[in-house]
Amino acid sequence: MPRHFFRSVGALAFLVAVAVPASVTTQSSVSPKPAARAKWAPPRAADGQPDLQGVWTNATITPFERPPELAGKPFLNEAEALEIEKQTATERAAADRGTRPGDVGNYNQFWFDNGTKVVSTRQTSLVVEPADGRVPVKAEAEAIRDFNAVHNGDSYEYMSRWDRCITRGVPGSMFPAGYNNAYQIIQTPGYVVILYEMIHDTRVIPLDGRPHVGPNIRLWMGDSRGRWDGDTLVVDTTNFTDKGWIASHAAAGRIKGIPQSDALHVVERFTPVNPDTIQYEVTIEDQKMYSRPWKVAIPLTRDSKYQIYEYACHEGNYAVPNILSGARVLEQGPHP
Repeated sequence: MPRHFFRSVGALAFLVAVAVPASVTTQSSVSPKPAARAKWAPPRAADGQPDLQGVWTNATITPFERPPELAGKPFLNEAEALEIEKQTATERAAADRGTRPGDVGNYNQFWFDNGTKVVSTRQTSLVVEPADGRVPVKAEAEAIRDFNAVHNGDSYEYMSRWDRCITRGVPGSMFPAGYNNAYQIIQTPGYVVILYEMIHDTRVIPLDGRPHVGPNIRLWMGDSRGRWDGDTLVVDTTNFTDKGWIASHAAAGRIKGIPQSDALHVVERFTPVNPDTIQYEVTIEDQKMYSRPWKVAIPLTRDSKYQIYEYACHEGNYAVPNILSGARVLEQGPHP
């Protein structure tokens, strides 16, 4: 089965699974208060900085953007979260039992790894700023997204950079998808390295205070520079190419396919909050694509038993030639 199809149906299952039950109220909820505990200090790496090393995952059924009907509700209460998780499990089990008339079928849930729970903070979307949980996309950015979607079969140039096995970009590589939601962090003196399971990108982040590269150098994943702010790793990334997308997976909903410009500026914060959790936050600013900066927050959970396997993207990637050849057949019109 083409890898492109696998991602598409997995993302569709994700979107269906996070539909909010009718029983969930839409009034604003108070953020869950953490239980009182003694102040926790993260372990230290060889250079004395907080040790973030390990394998971390972020699979979740929390939607990327907040559903419009929950615009004034930033958090779920415990009962609401449990109800959504229960409904998700029920819908997935039903999807495995059969297909609709005319549906060619789908992989069963064994092949997906898009989580079973909402994020531990119980926020109603991964987007936390603006306050309504919606990305402030400009109309012109949506027009480019829509044009590429219509012309997807015309040329590989209109396709996702993920479909083409180039990259999921920054910060797109940190946004959870239908599977392969693991990240390995490695620290050496002067550097932090992040290995992304999906598309096996490796990002090397220097911490020595060097300036960004010159403005004429433009990179798919940008030019990253890190520093420590107390126990928080802050990563500032600039010098992006204007060829990428901010998100390339269907779980991002309407944000999939929104282009990035060379003005994109990304600031990430990795804050260890307990032995098994890093709070990841990213602020995205691109004045050519958005009316204001916006922010995503996702807890990363340690999983010491998780095994990262090679994501051989180019090998067996029949999606691109199949999409293009299929479009050429359709252009010929009906066949006898």
